[in-house]
Amino acid sequence: AKSILARVEQEGATLKGILLTHGHFDHIVSIDTLRRACQVPLMIHKEDAEMLEDGVKNAFSLFFGQHISYKPAERLLGNGDKISLGGMDIEVVHLPGHSKGSVCYYIPGERTMFTGDLLFAQGYGRADLHGGNAFTLRTSLCALRQYPGNITIYPGHGEASLLRNALDVAFYL
Repeated sequence: AKSILARVEQEGATLKGILLTHGHFDHIVSIDTLRRACQVPLMIHKEDAEMLEDGVKNAFSLFFGQHISYKPAERLLGNGDKISLGGMDIEVVHLPGHSKGSVCYYIPGERTMFTGDLLFAQGYGRADLHGGNAFTLRTSLCALRQYPGNITIYPGHGEASLLRNALDVAFYL
């Protein structure tokens, strides 16, 4: 939370909301601190909402042997929902497999997509945690082919990439 808040201040920006791509612990660990500090809403797909309040489902207990839970989201999202934040129109694209409620956030006007842990520059996410499904994950990766290959993806881990390059790597593996 400290590094995120420092970056927001450094950029002279104002945090308007927190968009989660899914509910695993490594993506939610700072959300309550950020919400308190900035008084902003948290948004997550409705299929992953339960993960916020369950340390087994969000995998914190699996990795650290403790049960950690977070406050429920202020807004539950569904496929095709539109979010306007900071002058940008963001489309919610439900692409399960990494988790039941895994989503990407597509910003057509910026030629950008946040892919969370579905697709990385050098591969794709795991499907062995709560709500994961390898077949569904593969189907979701195939669905990404409908988007322009020259958009920039920002995954939940690692560097940015062009969508077409990341998909080529993912389907080669």
